[in-house]
Amino acid sequence: MPAPSPTPGRPAGTEHRDVVVVGAGLSGIGAACRLQTECPGLSCAVLEARDGMGGTWDLFRYPGVRSDSDMFTLGYSFKPWRDPQSIADGPSILAYIRETAAEFGVDRHVRFRTKVVSADWSSAEARWTLGLEERDGAGGTRRRSMTCSFLYSCAGYYDYDRGHDPALPGIAEFGGRVVHPQFWPEDLDWSGQRVVVIGSGATAVTLVPAMARDAASVTMLQRSPTWISAVPGRDRRADALRRVLPEGAAHRLIRGKNILFGTAVHQFCRRLPGPARAFFTSRAARTLGSEELVAEHFTPSYDPWDQRLCAAPDADLFTALRQGRAEVVTDTIEEVVAEGIRLRSGRVLEADVVVTATGLRLLPLGGIGPSVDGVPVELPEQFVWNGAMLTGVPNFALCIGYTNASWTLRADLTHRLVCRVLRHVARHGAAAAVPRAAPGMAGHPLLDLSSGYVRRSIGAFPRQGDRHPWRVRQNYLLDAVTTLRTPLSRTLELIPRPAARGAAASQEPPA
Repeated sequence: MPAPSPTPGRPAGTEHRDVVVVGAGLSGIGAACRLQTECPGLSCAVLEARDGMGGTWDLFRYPGVRSDSDMFTLGYSFKPWRDPQSIADGPSILAYIRETAAEFGVDRHVRFRTKVVSADWSSAEARWTLGLEERDGAGGTRRRSMTCSFLYSCAGYYDYDRGHDPALPGIAEFGGRVVHPQFWPEDLDWSGQRVVVIGSGATAVTLVPAMARDAASVTMLQRSPTWISAVPGRDRRADALRRVLPEGAAHRLIRGKNILFGTAVHQFCRRLPGPARAFFTSRAARTLGSEELVAEHFTPSYDPWDQRLCAAPDADLFTALRQGRAEVVTDTIEEVVAEGIRLRSGRVLEADVVVTATGLRLLPLGGIGPSVDGVPVELPEQFVWNGAMLTGVPNFALCIGYTNASWTLRADLTHRLVCRVLRHVARHGAAAAVPRAAPGMAGHPLLDLSSGYVRRSIGAFPRQGDRHPWRVRQNYLLDAVTTLRTPLSRTLELIPRPAARGAAASQEPPA
């Protein structure tokens, strides 16, 4: 990407970029790669608050951390996944992100320890002014600002600084150690220890079999069951295709196969919830060898895909349970006592280590509260256009992936759409673009899931509408056909450059 050119009217010494991407995780690196290949004339900076790239895959370091989607679709369409494991561990994914950044040269544009703390759009100057907090290697910080023409938030929607931490009565009395997966301590040794993992989501489903290899005992304590499906850790059909086809062709076929399969499973669950329930419970019963165990601990009250489906690669969780290396208990916590956790039933789960896999907190735009001409944007009052841009906020986009499929499928569509918008603005000689919604459009939650972590925080997010292009569909096949073909001029308003606005105003006759 070229170096930035001076911008008339900008204060001397203020750094400017055409595009600033916030976040150097899976999404941010993908965005930078797309900007480089599809908008090569634009200057770009990627601002990352943490010390390294990788985002979620750098933050989460708990035992067994892995993808819950296959890597042929979670990975980039332009960078084949070469590892034999389809469901990959965190370090492998982190290495893949870093390798992609180096291969495409976008690692040169990443600024680490640089947090965006404010972002204000100036209509008069048609640019964003970003307030930055930079940390040095010694722990000191300094504040400075920079400007950009387009701001793209790829920070996801998780709060990296805080996890969901429900009040556990008596937790101060516990004689062992309490840890949260989001902040896993490097010095924790659970070998020979009695471990209780509180939770039943994807994190707990990952932790239990991983810790059961060395712990004296591991108990997954859940308030209510979650749908869990055993999936192959390695895609044998993918292996066969990669043996006989060139890498690029094999990658496209495997990716297409997995997209079609994932879409079919989701549609089956949503359209035929009864048969879907029967399918997952019968599979779990065959794997565990106990219909009673499945009925008590693995048959949720909600339908499959009302909440995200958890994956157990190679049935590792079920295997740990069947072999007696772990157990699952469905009950509620009465209180935490010195020796462990007392349940409502009266049973005490003795523990040396308690892991609170109780979920994450959502945070819109990575905590950036954007403003326009000094007026804070009320995010819950805005609609999301094509899953990317916000009404009332010029030259701004956010990256939100799928909840029912690999995050990157939706993210890459958004990257390409952002590039298309940038080219559209430049082609018309405009300064910016902003979506304008039709009056009276009904609003719906941005994420259509009943999960607790979604319900707790979704009210702070912008909304989706009731029609295209304002609906955030969970269907890659439809989005792949329509997103990049959306007629931009119908719902995007172009904002002329400030000089052009001034010239137009000077030619208007007096009132």
